[in-house]
This record gives sequence, C-alpha cells and structure tokens, in this order.
Amino acid sequence: MPGTATAPAPGRTTADGQQAGGRSATIAVALCIVTILLAVLDSNIVSSATVPIVRDLDPVHGVDRIPWLIAAYQLAATAALPLYGKLCDTLGSKKVFIGALATFLTGSALCGMAQSMGELIAARAFQGIGGGGLMSVTMVVLRQLGTAGSEEGEGAKAKGGDRKGSIGGIIAGAGMALGPWLGGALADHAGWRWIFYVNLPVGIAVLIGAVFVVKLPARTARHRIDFLGAGLAAAFSTALLLVTEWGGEDYAWTSPVVVGLAVAAVVALGLFLWRQATAAEPILPLSLFRLRLMRYGFAVQGLVGVAMMGSIVYVMIYLQVVRGVAATSAGLFLVPMAIGMTVVGLVSGRLVAAGWSQKTFVVSGTVFASAALALLTTLDTDTGLWTVRGALLLMGIGFGQLIGQLIELVQDTAPPAQLGVATTGVRFFQTLGTALGASLFGAVLTRVYAAKGPGGTTSDIGRLTGAARDRALDAFVSSTDVVFACATGAMLLALILAIRLPGTRTRA
Repeated sequence: MPGTATAPAPGRTTADGQQAGGRSATIAVALCIVTILLAVLDSNIVSSATVPIVRDLDPVHGVDRIPWLIAAYQLAATAALPLYGKLCDTLGSKKVFIGALATFLTGSALCGMAQSMGELIAARAFQGIGGGGLMSVTMVVLRQLGTAGSEEGEGAKAKGGDRKGSIGGIIAGAGMALGPWLGGALADHAGWRWIFYVNLPVGIAVLIGAVFVVKLPARTARHRIDFLGAGLAAAFSTALLLVTEWGGEDYAWTSPVVVGLAVAAVVALGLFLWRQATAAEPILPLSLFRLRLMRYGFAVQGLVGVAMMGSIVYVMIYLQVVRGVAATSAGLFLVPMAIGMTVVGLVSGRLVAAGWSQKTFVVSGTVFASAALALLTTLDTDTGLWTVRGALLLMGIGFGQLIGQLIELVQDTAPPAQLGVATTGVRFFQTLGTALGASLFGAVLTRVYAAKGPGGTTSDIGRLTGAARDRALDAFVSSTDVVFACATGAMLLALILAIRLPGTRTRA
C-alpha cells in the first residue's frame, strides 16, 4: 500500500538525522573537554619544569627571570578575558574558539623553539593570549552545544540540558591539580620543550575537528566592540597582577614601583567603570551586577580563587619544604583532590539536571571546602601524610561542587545575548581572586615566619642544621597554618554569600 510504504521513510530519516546529530554533539563536547585540559595544564605546567629550562637557556641569570616566565602567561590570559567574552557575543563563539586555539598553538610552537629566556617569555605571553580565550570561550561553546542539543531533542532535555558546562568546569579543576605533576614528568623523561610541543598534535586535531564538527548558530546582528573598555580592563588587571607578583618579593610594598602600580590599577578601574556606564555596547555591562544572583556568583567565584591558591600551592610547599617530598611525588598528592572534584562534580551535575537546586550544591561545596581548609590548619611537622591526602580529597569534594555549579548558575542567569561576557566574567573574577590570594598568603607567610623563625628567610631553611633547622621548620609550619586559616576565612565568607543566593533550579 503506498500510504504505508512511504510513511516510515521520513521517520527513519529523522531518527538517523538525530543519531548523526547526537554523534556530532558528542564529538564536539569531547573536543571542548580536550581543549579545556590543554588550557588549564599549560597555565601551571611550567612551574615544575623551571630548573631544566633555566639550566638549558640561561644558567647564569635565568633564575631571576623565572617569575616573569610564570607570570607572562597569566598576565596575557587575564588581560584578554573581557575582550573574548564580547567577541563571542558579537562574532559567534565558534569563530572565536578557532581563533583562540590557533593563537595558543602558534604560541606553543614558539615556546618549544625558544633559544633564550627572553624569547621564551615573549612566546609564553603570546601563548597566554590564546590560552585565556580557550577556557572561557570553550565554556560558552559547551553551553551552546547543550542548548542546541535540547532544541533538537537529542540527549539533553530542555529541563536542565545535560550540564556540559558543569563537566567542563570539573575537567578544568582536575587539570589544575594534575598540571604540576605532568610538567615534572615531561621535563624529567622527554625534555622541557615537550611541555609545549605535546600541545601541537592534540591541538591541531581539535582545531580540524572544531572546523567540521562543531555546529553552532551563526551571529547575524552587527555589534560594536568596546576596544577602549577592553584596553582599560587589560590595564587594570595587568597592574593589579604585577602588584601581587612583585609586592613584598621583588620590591617592598611601599616602594615607588608597587605604589605606582597600585595607583595605576585604581585609576584604570575607575576609568573602566566609567566607560562601562557610558559605552553604547560595554565590554562588561554593569547591568549584569543588578542581578542579585550574578553579583553573588561573581563574588563567590573570586573567593574560590583565593582559597584554591591557599590549598594547592601551600600544600605543595609544605610537602616539599617540611616533609622533604620530591616535586614530582608531591604532585601525586593532588590526585585525591582531582578524583574528588571529578566524581562529585559529575554526580552533582546529574542531580541538578534532575531538578535539584543549584544553590544546594554551592552551599554544600563551600561547607566541604571550609572543613578541608580548617583541617589543613592543624598540620604539624609530623602530621600523617594520609591526613594531607584526606584533606585534599575533602577539598576536591567541595571545589568539585563549586566550580561546575557556579559557572552553570551564572550562565543560567545571564541574558542569552550576554552569555559570553557573563562566562568570561566568572573566569575574570576567579583569576583576580587567585592573584590576590597569592599576594595575601605570600605576605602572611613571610611575616609570620619572620616573627617566629630563627632569622633569615624561608629560602634559607634548606641550609640550616640542628636546632636552628628544627626551629625554622616549626616556624614554617606555623606560617602555613596561618595561611590555611586565612583561606578558611575566605571560604566561610563565600559560604555566607552562597546562603544568600536565591534558590535556583535548572530551567524548565
């Protein structure tokens, strides 16, 4: 019968089309996750390979340039963040994603070919321009892939989607924890240049896949880009990050250099706010801050950045200085944290998709993270190492709930036309929080050690012996305990803000 013979064909075609679309979306999500790993690993992978880099490129003066080597990537990435958000909302996130990835890969190749510390620092800054876009822009792509999947009826339902952005946030956290270990392993067994070269085959495969597989709605409306606002944001963040990098280390806090940078940061911030209030299409619309959930979301994310700096960096310092654990082995202590972040992040993402309140997990995450940091304040010179691992696992359970859900929370609240600037805003506040945490905790560690130690600086501990060394280690542990207490305070403040968040659920 003609009617019955022809009726199933369109149905099968639709089903096949949905299956093909589903496969493409799955591949696209996988490409995004790999991209996030590349970006996060490269943001901290160099810290564990500085010794072989200096030995090869500049054994005489290279040590003095290590701070610039580490800071160049962060400075460039942070300065570019606000512009990337606006470009996504203006040009479409796929084009910006491809451009950022191409810039990152070019910078990676230049880093691997560097023949001097100056060349490596410059290449690292260029790589950072691309890397700053990879993390935030990829989060926008993941969000839009989830929305597209919901509209097509494939996999992710309209009620909450499939929380791809949450998964991306968790992968980022895991990469942050494993980056130092991977950098040390590559430097020890393959040579430091492979820290950068390893990005090329993986990144090129992602780039090709993104061109042909990632399908996102094209932007048709024309918008102006506030380049002046982007420049002022870059000036503010660069000046602030330099204050945190140099203050108390390279220059005294009251030195003309640090004071001048602080004044420049304040002036740039004032001009930036004025520009955002008067520009026709601002780079970071102040209207976003009228949304209570957005304000608190940004603030909690900034405090998470502060606390993560206190937990990861200073646990590593404690293990190496006080317990004598090698750098590569110390990195393995972060594996429980990475496991906790990944597992609890995936579970909480599924529960939110099932209708649980996002606020529940943000509050729960701050409670777990606060408890873990409070446990770290009890560290002593002979604390069992399993206690450290347990605290880091607890930390992962806390941050695993926070990182993914905060990003989703902000994206759910942002107007669709401002999804890009809202997502990059989250990253921007977290980065500034991390920088401020580094400055605060470094100053606290130095002051407490100077008051309790045997004299000299923490760099002298390795050369001390006998009673002087014992006193120095006791003073150093006391100093790190105060650092963890400050981080605990930051998380408790985040808890207060999280409780004040409006109750939210995924969109129906």
